[in-house]
Amino acid sequence: MSHDTNEAPSPAVADEKPKRSTRDLTKAAVSGWLGTAMEFMDFQLYSLAAAIVFNRVFFPDVSPAIGLIAAMATYGVGYVARLVGAIYFGRMGDRIGRKKVLFITIAMMGASTTLIGALPTYQTIGILAPILLVALRLIQGFGAGAEIAGATVMLVEYAPDKRRGLIGSLVSLGTNSGTLAASGIWAILLVVLTDDQLVSWGWRIPFLASFFLMLFAVWLRSNLKESPVFEDRADVVGGVALSRAEIEQVDAETKESVLESGLRQRKGRAFFVALGLRFGQAGNSGLIQTFLVGYIASTLLLEKSIATTAIVYGSLLGFITIPVIGILGDKFGRRPMYMILSAATMVLAFPLIYLVTSGNNATLIISVVLALNIGVLGLFSLESVTMAELFGARTRFTQLALAKEIGGILATAIGPLMAATLTAVTGSWWPIAAMLVVYSAITLVSAYLAPETRGRDLVRLDDAI
Repeated sequence: MSHDTNEAPSPAVADEKPKRSTRDLTKAAVSGWLGTAMEFMDFQLYSLAAAIVFNRVFFPDVSPAIGLIAAMATYGVGYVARLVGAIYFGRMGDRIGRKKVLFITIAMMGASTTLIGALPTYQTIGILAPILLVALRLIQGFGAGAEIAGATVMLVEYAPDKRRGLIGSLVSLGTNSGTLAASGIWAILLVVLTDDQLVSWGWRIPFLASFFLMLFAVWLRSNLKESPVFEDRADVVGGVALSRAEIEQVDAETKESVLESGLRQRKGRAFFVALGLRFGQAGNSGLIQTFLVGYIASTLLLEKSIATTAIVYGSLLGFITIPVIGILGDKFGRRPMYMILSAATMVLAFPLIYLVTSGNNATLIISVVLALNIGVLGLFSLESVTMAELFGARTRFTQLALAKEIGGILATAIGPLMAATLTAVTGSWWPIAAMLVVYSAITLVSAYLAPETRGRDLVRLDDAI
């Protein structure tokens, strides 16, 4: 037998599968929920601060309108950084493990959010203040780009096959938790503090307070065991994935067919299906949670609190919708649930948007709550597990992160802008409903083309299609 030191190491033996206890699963579940909650809380804290005070704190020497645009621009740079983070950390997570990456991303997100609360203002250090703000937003977005994808991968890879949909949906619950927490904190500050207090020091409170949440999250992830799927991968030796060259050197007697199935498969089909699944959920979210809120206030001339109240009620109902859809996906499969929710959104789009514009506050709130839960949160629950199951273990983290970020950026960037243009040109509400139909149709077709992934062996290196 050859003892050449340049020979690639043999993959781990298949039957020595790593075991995880219920306690390990609980830690993974809390870690995934908490990380996603922090991500959405951080971004919601910033978006609200940008809209309420940052134009006066960091851009006081320009007109209020220009200051608001500048504050919102610093919000936008985070999304550019997310895509870069998805690529960088996705590849790292597929190569050296999920745990290490998730530890880094949560620390980056938490530290940058805390430091925003400690930034000097424009009056103190001049133009350096907004520059530092943008730098911290870039760091925050860089870490966040892989956070929800990594948390999803870790949790789905931990979960028992028959409960994967339910357990994977816990990541989606983090979005509700974070958004509601940030909105609640700002609502309290706006009631308790005067405008001068809010601008001078009050805005710092939520950012600085997030430090304690970060400490708990970092501690929790430092005590989390690696994903059992990552450890059981045929191409992982000593905690690091073999390179392409090393795989090609492995003897034909040691799982060549398993390794080559992941190495030689032509990539792309699963990615584009996942992108289509993501497009509907993200597009509907941009229309309902972003554009419709502004449309109700600026075009329908109703109180802003009516739209935000509807979103809050819808988010609260989501704590029931998300796990229920996860359970149904486990019972009946991902494809049928995707197709049912997408078709339901298409059928209900015109009636619900019509009721939103009817002038009755009660029907408006009910319509927004239904649209949010069927067309956004229900799909999000399925997305958490289905996209992870579509991809092979060798590139799951990278492909999932990219599909989420690219789909999200395209759909949420194009949707509200197009809806604003079309409603202005037509002077009517129907373009909003039409766009909901189009976005949902993209997801419906993608679900039809997708294979059923329920119960798929996640250790396989090849994609599902």
